[in-house]
Amino acid sequence: MTALTDAAIAELAARTGTRAACQAVGAAQAGWYRRHRQSPPPPRPAPVPHRERRQPRALAPAERQQVLDVLHSDRFADTAPAEAWATLLDEGTYLASVSTCYRVLRAGGEVRERRRQAIHPAAVKPELMAAAANQVWSWDITKLHGPAKWTYYYLYVILDIFSRYVTGWMVATAESAALAERLIADSCGKQHIGHGQLAVHADRGSSMTSRPVAFLLADLGITQSHSRPHVSNDNPYSEAQFKTLKYRPYFPGQFGCIEHARAHCRDFFTWYNNDHRHSGLGLHTPADVHYGRAHDVQAARAGVLAAAWAAHPERFVHDRPQPPKLPSAAWINKPTEPDPCPS
Repeated sequence: MTALTDAAIAELAARTGTRAACQAVGAAQAGWYRRHRQSPPPPRPAPVPHRERRQPRALAPAERQQVLDVLHSDRFADTAPAEAWATLLDEGTYLASVSTCYRVLRAGGEVRERRRQAIHPAAVKPELMAAAANQVWSWDITKLHGPAKWTYYYLYVILDIFSRYVTGWMVATAESAALAERLIADSCGKQHIGHGQLAVHADRGSSMTSRPVAFLLADLGITQSHSRPHVSNDNPYSEAQFKTLKYRPYFPGQFGCIEHARAHCRDFFTWYNNDHRHSGLGLHTPADVHYGRAHDVQAARAGVLAAAWAAHPERFVHDRPQPPKLPSAAWINKPTEPDPCPS
């Protein structure tokens, strides 16, 4: 009886599946699997890598060669595969899809730019270090909104990266290499910059990369440095200074005239250089750091804190209070130190 039942199930399973066959005969599906289970089970075949699997929809070798012969023919040698596919389709011929045509060509290394392409070397990351004032300057230009829409004034600012001291600034109606040249020359004169003393860093704006500015810096013996293309982090000091300017509560949304813009910037840079306690300078002003007065100010602060400690030591839980430290160096893209214990 079991042999006849199993034979009927096997015959029906070939057409309807095992579950439907067992239900039709009235036999238990679990019993069918138990009687026909192989013990031990046969070894599973080794997996075939995806790239080596034969896809059932793939073109046969003869069909692939036919696609290549058509695309290599004089008629379609200078035609895009999509255009060749459409032309053949209009003539009643279908060889393969457009993506398959590209895939076949790509397998032979034939999908590439035919013209010679310029290969630009990787831009060198600027690495500048200042251990004192007037060693590295950073300069940039920002826009200030004018009285009407699409009207701007241009603020030029030169900043010492060690002291954050603004050594020169100017508000103009246009961005000009000649104006930038004059501002740099005047700032170098005021700071008594010597030959070979200074490096000036800027981004790649038209004024920054202009020939007049380059010639001026060369005549003054100043090293010129530029940010990498599309990398704003290469000029962080100027960008941060502009943010301080525009995020102040008294910064207007727009300026009524250029005299208004100049008056506002005059007040701002006087405050910024002489009164602004900069967090990156141990809460000293840029002028104190730039002109060497910061050590005396720090010593005075240490005296006040020592007196506060002597009066109420219980109020200082961790240790004796110390004034914030002065910076020892300022970097543009400080090199990464190698790992002393590489894994």
